[in-house]
Amino acid sequence: MADAVAQIDQIAQDAAAELAAVKDPAALEQFRIRYLGSNGIVKKLPEMLRTAPREQKAALGQKINSVKKRVEEEFEAKKADLAKAGQASGKDAIDVTEPGRRPQIGNKHILMKVADELTELFGRMGFSTATGPEVEDEFHNFIALNIPRQHPARDPLDNFYLTRSDQATRRPGDHATSTELLLRTQTSTVQIRVMEKQRPPIRVVIPGRVYRPDTVDATHLFMFHQLEALVVDRNVTMVDLKSTIMQFIHAYFGPKTQARFRPSFFPFTEPSAEVDVWFEDRNRWVELGGCGMVHPNVLRTCNIDPEEYSGWAFGFGIERIAMRKYGITDIRYFVENDVRFLRQF
Repeated sequence: MADAVAQIDQIAQDAAAELAAVKDPAALEQFRIRYLGSNGIVKKLPEMLRTAPREQKAALGQKINSVKKRVEEEFEAKKADLAKAGQASGKDAIDVTEPGRRPQIGNKHILMKVADELTELFGRMGFSTATGPEVEDEFHNFIALNIPRQHPARDPLDNFYLTRSDQATRRPGDHATSTELLLRTQTSTVQIRVMEKQRPPIRVVIPGRVYRPDTVDATHLFMFHQLEALVVDRNVTMVDLKSTIMQFIHAYFGPKTQARFRPSFFPFTEPSAEVDVWFEDRNRWVELGGCGMVHPNVLRTCNIDPEEYSGWAFGFGIERIAMRKYGITDIRYFVENDVRFLRQF
């Protein structure tokens, strides 16, 4: 026991003497490695406890801890003194030999990237790009799209109405008047605005935000993005619609991507279909959106003769396209602003 204590005291004295002789940060670092490093002299003192008698281990352990604490405190004090001395002398405290920090460069959000990719892809297929307002009137959001006043899609619970009128005289099923405004529920509203201003042939894609009071889950948000497409010309058929969609799916997702068309119903298209794409990571079909031939009533509303012209349209969710493309499992990741997620793209 006496020999061990004497050895520990000698180590403490040697450490104090060497520390007193330290004059610069480089020498201080050498001292730290020699005494306090992972293989340093002080770090190895607890090894003495292995051979010490059991009744002496407690006292010897206290002695080791005391010396270790004293050397560490003296080291920190010396380190602070050298830092003050460096500041007082006006020297640059930056260590230019340290690796630099990589600058964080800003980037487009993944949804904006996907929207740009889609418009560029359809641009190569001969489509131009159109945009329209997100705050819409009931004519463009409902009436012109052949959605009757009694249709459940016009219920206040299924829309974000911004203005109301005739509240006192409103009857069941009479959900909107011509003066009401709402956040658009689909980019199909821009189809109407395009057909009002442009005569066929028409070939446009329409990216943009839409709003629906859906319950938020892994595949639904109450604000999301759509990519709408519209073609109006003579002799346009369902074959043109399906071939265009399949060409898009195989060009964007890969030539082996599986897709299917299911019969459906939309007031503004007839016939109508839902388009599903096989998600390998989920091992199931996921709906991308709806499509169909433009309803003759929609064409008539825009002063286009359905006897002379026909058209097709589709509306796909950009979030779901991005999820399929990049293997994203939850749509909520797009709006949570987690930098760890956003930096992946």
